[in-house]
Amino acid sequence: MQLQAGSHLIDLSRPVVMGILNLTPDSFSDGGRYYQQTALSMDLVLQRAQQMLDEGAVIIDVGGESTRPGAIQVSEAEELDRVVPVVEQLVSRLGAIVSVDTSSAAVIRESAAVGASIINDVRSLQRPGALEAAVASQLPVCLMHMNGEPAVMQKAPHYENVIEEVLSFLQQRAAVCIAAGIAKEKLIFDPGYGFGKNLEHNLTLLRYQQRIAESGFAILAGLSRKSLLGHLLGREVSERLPGSLALAAIAAQKGAHIIRVHDVAATVDVLAVYHAVDQQLFHLH
Repeated sequence: MQLQAGSHLIDLSRPVVMGILNLTPDSFSDGGRYYQQTALSMDLVLQRAQQMLDEGAVIIDVGGESTRPGAIQVSEAEELDRVVPVVEQLVSRLGAIVSVDTSSAAVIRESAAVGASIINDVRSLQRPGALEAAVASQLPVCLMHMNGEPAVMQKAPHYENVIEEVLSFLQQRAAVCIAAGIAKEKLIFDPGYGFGKNLEHNLTLLRYQQRIAESGFAILAGLSRKSLLGHLLGREVSERLPGSLALAAIAAQKGAHIIRVHDVAATVDVLAVYHAVDQQLFHLH
């Protein structure tokens, strides 16, 4: 499988790593990391992005609005101010393949104009104008399942059949996108681990993720440092690397093409080992 992302052709025949670059002061894991006093430091942002590229990240995912449980929505103007200059610098100075983690039509438009390659929307282009902006950009779009909004999504989430409900939602949103003019091969499905799902929901989704992969769309899995590891292992965010690596390997085994992570180097190693073993098993058959 290949993904045409702007001027870049991404080979998804083996899982690739998407490195997380949060430009928010309040993200659950690394919020505020790139701020000096109260101002975002472009030097720190570029240093971190270059480090992730050097470690083997294929895509850099830039976000200017925290979507952690309980997160407060930021204004579109503030998100534009955070995101667009960084995207422009990542593309022009580092030549990076940049994914923009946004639900805003204006941020989609402006990021595409300065060279973003992928739109990554936790709300699946449901905000006003987002679908039209995505169509106009001609960029690939990652559609994610979320039960509710970040501020309330973890308050007693409920499903009759989590895997079928998530798949049905993603297929419905894909149908809307295709009807609007986005090619099927430019759509990516994200099951939305941790977004309106409890521990049992998340583990069930991962166990049966292959069911979503069989839909024929590329799959993105974002499990890095998520609260499910806190519930499962009793670990704080800073102690969740081993659990995150286990989840990355399982996600790859269950059909994920893109693994979205904070810890790039370690995940790249895990996926390299997984791929080597997977290829060896393939040759034995």
